[in-house]
Amino acid sequence: MDQFLKSKKGLLGILLVTLMSSVHAFPNKPIKLVVPYPAGGAADVMARGLALKMSTELGQPIVIDNRGGASGTTASELVAKSSPDGYTLLFGAMQTHAINPALYDKLRYDPIKDFAPISLTHINPRVLVVSSSLQINSVAELVALAKKKPDSVSFGSAGNGSSSHLAGVLFANLTGTDLLHVPYKGSAPLVTDLLSGRVNISFDSYTVYAGHIKSGKVKALAVTSKDRMQVLPDVPTLNESGLKGYEILNWLGLLAPAGTPDAVIKSLNRVAVQSMKSADLRQQLLEVGVEPAFSTPAQFSDLIKSDGVKWAEIVKKSGATID
Repeated sequence: MDQFLKSKKGLLGILLVTLMSSVHAFPNKPIKLVVPYPAGGAADVMARGLALKMSTELGQPIVIDNRGGASGTTASELVAKSSPDGYTLLFGAMQTHAINPALYDKLRYDPIKDFAPISLTHINPRVLVVSSSLQINSVAELVALAKKKPDSVSFGSAGNGSSSHLAGVLFANLTGTDLLHVPYKGSAPLVTDLLSGRVNISFDSYTVYAGHIKSGKVKALAVTSKDRMQVLPDVPTLNESGLKGYEILNWLGLLAPAGTPDAVIKSLNRVAVQSMKSADLRQQLLEVGVEPAFSTPAQFSDLIKSDGVKWAEIVKKSGATID
């Protein structure tokens, strides 16, 4: 009997050590970070910078898997249905988790129930840029022109229902103007038409237009953040320009499938926060108009929920839908 008990205790001890080792050993193989945007874009660059920092801290590579298209729904659904073990993560965004639920009648993932937030990581304000051919130098002049000639001012976006589209809708609502929306398939073709004057204005990331702003090919009239951007200290916010309450911050962050162990979430959060606090990464991001950020999982969850409510109202006013 004693021998049996000793044997049983020994097996339990081995099992306990094995379970503890499995937790402490995370990660013991490469992690896949699914990015819902094509390679080479602003989000992809942000994801790769973060992945490199986190890989160093974790001792395992983080492999980028670009799954662009369908407003990020393809990538989000893939991660939502992945094994909740911490080895498949999503570089989620405001589009995938706050806008899409209001935009799609039948979304194949639940932004709240299907994911375990890890940390907010990046905040990317938008810049209101205008074609130099329009001869407009301020938001007030733009609003005056739009009111004088309804539907004469065109604003381009990266696609119907995109955050750049909805940023224009919010602008029109707050200024009481009628703008002509011209949707594109991504930012690249939009930039070409804005530079040529075929479309008048756009609300897009600074990284997309940085070179053209510096060269004078387009003018930056305002930024969508609450405070002025470090890279554009002389460009006012839209709030300063008379649009009280206007603030759009395109955010991105890390999420895991729902059911991922708390210990794994805590480990990933710790490393993500540490990475976003690093001086070199912060400086690299600030230089391209991106604000480094970090949060607790609970704080990130609250942001997703509150922005979901905010964007549902804006999407409803825009009339945008995607089947």
